Amino acid sequence: MDNDALRARIGEVTDWYHTIELAPGIVTPGYIDMRKAADKVLPEDMSGTRALDIGTFDGVWAFEMEKRGAAEVVAIDLLDPLQWDWPHGSDADVIDQVGRRKAGGVGFEIARDAMGSSVERHALSVYDLDPEDIGTFDFVYVGSLLLHLRDPVLALERARAVCAGEALIVDAVDAGLSALFRKRPLAGLDGRGRPWWWKPNVAGLVRMIEAGGFEVLDQPARVRMKAGAGQRRPPLRPSVLRTRAGREQLALTSLGGAHAAVRARPR
Repeated sequence: MDNDALRARIGEVTDWYHTIELAPGIVTPGYIDMRKAADKVLPEDMSGTRALDIGTFDGVWAFEMEKRGAAEVVAIDLLDPLQWDWPHGSDADVIDQVGRRKAGGVGFEIARDAMGSSVERHALSVYDLDPEDIGTFDFVYVGSLLLHLRDPVLALERARAVCAGEALIVDAVDAGLSALFRKRPLAGLDGRGRPWWWKPNVAGLVRMIEAGGFEVLDQPARVRMKAGAGQRRPPLRPSVLRTRAGREQLALTSLGGAHAAVRARPR
């Protein structure tokens, strides 16, 4: 595929979630740019490993693991938004709007084709992971997923069931709760009209991981998921600063989303 054809294919996707360099100088206009975070938290050398990317979306983490030498990378995701964890009473228009962002996984397919990747994707829920069906993995990555799940501990239990080596869990954390309560595990609950559920402090994320049957290997690393070209910064106006949602969006686009990265292995 030449560069003009690749740019045309990138333009077929209305909303890219991940920022991915598909060819030298050709980058998808992602909502989030995780490339620096990937360099910070993923192992530099994954040679010979069988790796799993849970909740792959456009596939940036799966492709990064492949670039680092993983012998086989499997990615899973739920492409049908009706199968996601929606709170009771969620509006059909919101479900349709959020579902269109994933666009049936077209972004992943374009990226895989452009890079000549051999990552294998399955339409599969984290809740349904079973070693009898998919095998076990030397490295399991769970990224920015627990926030969107009604039962994050169950998800971690299922991830543990297929983990034969090490897991890396990277998820959103509440920066304020993390600063105020460094040792006490706490989480805020959303669950209003969209698949945003639990946002823990760092101690809360660690406790979730332990409750799911993992042993935490070292201190969590703090990472920021930077805003990508596809994310618009809200105007700096008093009306924006007066609302919590406005302040959070301004912080997200200016500083990046607060996340913690935790290395763990099955207990």
